[in-house]
Amino acid sequence: MTSESPRSSSRTRTRSRSRARSQSRARSGRPFSSAAADDAPASSGSPADTGSADAARTGRAGDAAAPAPAAPLVREPAGGTPELTTTIQQLLAWCDRVAAEEDLAVDVERASSYRYSAKAYLIQVRSESAGTVLVDPLAMRLPRSFVELMNSRTWVLHAARQDLPSLAMDGMEPAGLFDTEVAGRLLGLERVGLGAVVEEFIGVRLAKEHSASNWSKRPLPTSWLAYAALDVEYLLPLRDALTERLRHDGKWEWALQEFHHEMRFSHPEVPDEPWRSLSGVSSLRSRKQLAIARALWTKRDEMARTADIAPFMVVRDKHLMAMVKASMRTKADFLAAMPKGMKQGEAWWQAARAARALGVGHLPETNEKGPHPHHKSWARKHPEVQERYRTVRERLLRHAEEIRMPVENLISPGQVRQWVWNHETASDDTAAVRRELEAVGARPWQAQQVAPLLQAALPRR
Repeated sequence: MTSESPRSSSRTRTRSRSRARSQSRARSGRPFSSAAADDAPASSGSPADTGSADAARTGRAGDAAAPAPAAPLVREPAGGTPELTTTIQQLLAWCDRVAAEEDLAVDVERASSYRYSAKAYLIQVRSESAGTVLVDPLAMRLPRSFVELMNSRTWVLHAARQDLPSLAMDGMEPAGLFDTEVAGRLLGLERVGLGAVVEEFIGVRLAKEHSASNWSKRPLPTSWLAYAALDVEYLLPLRDALTERLRHDGKWEWALQEFHHEMRFSHPEVPDEPWRSLSGVSSLRSRKQLAIARALWTKRDEMARTADIAPFMVVRDKHLMAMVKASMRTKADFLAAMPKGMKQGEAWWQAARAARALGVGHLPETNEKGPHPHHKSWARKHPEVQERYRTVRERLLRHAEEIRMPVENLISPGQVRQWVWNHETASDDTAAVRRELEAVGARPWQAQQVAPLLQAALPRR
């Protein structure tokens, strides 16, 4: 990805209006939680300035202008709601209308609360030349021409990490990426949901009524299609407005590094022990209990995959954990711990019993494998490491506030903890510290910002 990409060579009137709105907000500093005080011009001592100061001190508006009216609520796209595209011929006709070298706004709808699969049940794509297409991947096998078109373009998405794996399942990966949520985080916006960012930069409110709907059902109601189309309706002008603000704030190169990093999430790493994601598993103290938790999680996962339903629809985590703990007592206790209406009690009991019978060599460790002990144990078992982490964390929080960004976007907590665990002192060589941070996953811009903070927080070698 070049330093000027993602970009678009032409600007429409919509983009111009969006750019003007962005410039106005850049001058006012509105999106930032602390920007009003930092960006406000020095008082000239005029009566207007004095009145503003009085209002700020007392909380009374005085003669100040009334609050701006709420942004208009949009329930369907300006050009109407597109029909669902269910045939290859319809989809290829849309592809023919897409201009060369044009960036695409992309979104998907899944059914994670209903289905086991993370596949896309609706794919929304918008181009400025061809408009919006709502693709039904259940109705057809996506044609090669469409997939190749998608794979040759820069995508504009919101919260790309959520959607990239689903699109990769259908053979689609972007040539470049712009994530409007990540851009909002880098800019320090207080709210980074799509609706909030669109309202801030475009000046309209999106109706968000079907975010948790079952998108695997057919037919899809027209109101759902309108909702889906709105998810991509404003992404391209929003990209332009955010790009301008990122450049204005000196964060454009940071954003490019983040977007490039995000592209790897088309194929996220699968954890070695996914069963450890069970809510409450950290409360289990014995390896036998952990073995039972692993066995019951695996059985639930197999049942959910076979039926293509969300795992919690088989049994919720809290009930599964109750079954784990009851299995250390009697069969009657185990069956009593199962939620009402849950079937196959004997099969579940046998799975727990088999796990209980495992030899020591087959039991999971009490601590998940990792580069260091869990940080929650540091205060008790490693107080010197906890103190180093506290000192570093305080400096990171202050710097994140100065550059108007959530501290977790300045650098991930896991990367900081790993570095602190490995270092009692900091090197005098700033470049060496930067290399160490990049070795644990920090992007170059993050390492550049954070390395001096670590050197200041810890004794030098």
